[in-house]
Amino acid sequence: MPAPALHLDDALAAALSTGVAQLDAALTVVAVNAGLCELLGVGAARLRGRTLTALAPGEDGLRTGARAVRAAGHVWRGHGVVFCAEPPATHALDVVLTPCGDGLLLEAQPAAAPESPPRLSASLRGFAHEVRNPLAGLRGAAQLIQRRVGDAALAELAGLIVTEADRLSALADRLLQPLAPAPQAALNIHDPLERVAALVEAEAGTAQVLRDYDPSLPDGRGDADRLQQLLLNLARNAIEAGARRLILRTRAEHGLRLGPAARPALRVEVIDDGGGVPEALRATLFEPLVSGRADGSGLGLALAREIAREHGGELHHERRGELTAFVLRLPLRGAGHD
Repeated sequence: MPAPALHLDDALAAALSTGVAQLDAALTVVAVNAGLCELLGVGAARLRGRTLTALAPGEDGLRTGARAVRAAGHVWRGHGVVFCAEPPATHALDVVLTPCGDGLLLEAQPAAAPESPPRLSASLRGFAHEVRNPLAGLRGAAQLIQRRVGDAALAELAGLIVTEADRLSALADRLLQPLAPAPQAALNIHDPLERVAALVEAEAGTAQVLRDYDPSLPDGRGDADRLQQLLLNLARNAIEAGARRLILRTRAEHGLRLGPAARPALRVEVIDDGGGVPEALRATLFEPLVSGRADGSGLGLALAREIAREHGGELHHERRGELTAFVLRLPLRGAGHD
């Protein structure tokens, strides 16, 4: 049964600061409120009768989202959608499209300003400098063990220590030169996930690791070591919060807006049954030096979000009933997605 038609010329619509437009089946504006006129800088008469393509000429993702809403009846959200109702003026808006009769309802607000990335302090860079010497000693000792031990399983664990020492040394180097771009290479996200799972499973008495992978996901591009650091931080946080079970999940996500256009995205979820994030910390969870533990540094999640943004993605926290989920979304840049 189609949704009832809405009329935007009543007092309630006129009082809304949120911009609202009603679109017909051809995605043509049939009604607008004063809020949208103000956001776009033109009068209602200039907006009525114009198509979505005419109002946002460079936004293919918006039109794709609109068609998907009409076909499937779900909600589409876009961030930073650029409208140009009166050239050359442009306006970046956050948009929500919902079904409305035979057409759509468009709601718009000014695009939220991107958060500034956290600045790492001089003391943290000093720590990164000092930690490299003990890491070199740790690596050398592990190499000696790897060469001399006769047990293949122990030799493999020693090799894991060498690999982790190298990764931490590279992380220290990046902290000393935070502006250096992360190297990008062909990447199957399941490779760093499997290394994280191996590290967690090698620690006696830690959480059980369950894998829920989508094997059909295409390869993307990224820095495998940096993404492993991000995912390992999430896993370790879960274990320190008392998790007994850790779920590593991958999925494709379509129509997500990451950057200037909507595109297919890769969603990675790290889900645990631990104690979760205290309510008082959720608003500042990803800021440096914020921790829910007395012995915590408060740097792991700040670095994790920084790594996500280096890759053009985002990292968010969700509470799902008794479970805690950290959701990483990355643009898919594999074959057919460049």
